[in-house]
This record gives sequence, C-alpha cells and structure tokens, in this order.
Amino acid sequence: MNSNRRTVLGAALTAPLLAQFTGTASAAADGKWGTISDAWVEVRWTSRVQAELDRWEAVVEAVAPAELVKDAAGAAVRFPVRSGKGDPSLTNPAKAEGDGVLDGGITVRTPRGNAQVVNLQSVLKDGLASGQCVLNGVDLGHRSVFRCALSEGLLTTGSVAVGQPLKVRIDKVPLHPTPEALAVYTATLGASAFAADTVLAYVTAEGVYTPPKP
Repeated sequence: MNSNRRTVLGAALTAPLLAQFTGTASAAADGKWGTISDAWVEVRWTSRVQAELDRWEAVVEAVAPAELVKDAAGAAVRFPVRSGKGDPSLTNPAKAEGDGVLDGGITVRTPRGNAQVVNLQSVLKDGLASGQCVLNGVDLGHRSVFRCALSEGLLTTGSVAVGQPLKVRIDKVPLHPTPEALAVYTATLGASAFAADTVLAYVTAEGVYTPPKP
C-alpha cells in the first residue's frame, strides 16, 4: 500500500471523528447564533467500524488533550471543544446548526503506516456535517463527511431563565456516511464495507450554550 492509500485509509477510518455540534461562519458573524463553551464531544465508533480497523490491524490513539475512552461498550474518543457557535434548536434538534473547532486529534497506527488527524473543524447544517482537518501535515480541505440523525439523539437541558447560559447535552446521535465519503472510500480502498444506511458512530456532546444578545 503506497503512502497516498495509507493517507486515505486513515481519513476513511477516522471520518466519524470530524463530528461537532456547534451552520456557517457568516451566520455566526452577524450575531444570529449563540456561543458554546465548557464543552466536549465524544465519538464512539460502532462494531462495524471496529471490525474494519481490526481487518487493517489498526490501533486508534488519542492526541492530547483528546482522550481515548475504553469500557464494556467499546471505544471512543472525547475531544474538548476549543470554540463553537451555533443554534442547538432545542424545540427541534433536527434543525440544529453551527460550526466549531475541536482540540486534540487521533492517530491511527497500522503495520503499513500511521495517520495522524488534528485541527478538526466542522460545519453542521440541514443534518449534514462537513469538515476539514490536517492529516499527516496535509490540509485535506473542506468536504462532506456524514449525515447526523439528530432527531434520534436524546436531548437534555438545564433549567434557567430565558436568555441565560444553559447546559445542553445530546446523547447517542447516529452518524451515517455521505455519498461523497463512500465514493472516496471505494475509489481508494476497493469495495466499501459500509453503505449509506450504515451507522459509523454515535456522538454525545455536552456544553454551555449562551444565547445571542437580543
């Protein structure tokens, strides 16, 4: 396997880690969105993804300050949120949108080579998450990564006066690959082990949402 195929392998296997629940920078700039603080995002990949990692003899490690979490349910990576803006759409989570940056990253080690993914940034709009990152020192640019089934997640919030900072948590949101992600995987690695309806990972996110000023 050449270095380009190793790079794409790393990107394909770690695509679910580009998650971030915090629409577009232009919308945030005009004051329509609130800010996200004291937040983290945890991405727990499924047994289907773990089977593919095992097939490639791949080991996932967290790049600090992200942390690798292992328990009876499997493995996950938890990322601190460096910055984020958005609208959590508390009355209709499927309409949530925003953008943000995660701290840390991941390294995928295989007998054929290693891939390190850092500088994770993403945009969430209309249930589609797109993002960019730096992979082995190369900026991959902006691309569609997955569909977020936000309506299937469990949303919980604190109780505060209107307009005050509010703790928000959303649990176990399924992530599905986009056609673009599947096309890249198939073109570089052959027949994909995944399909459009495959759940690649489940995302849980928590943070303090401060609404925009009236």
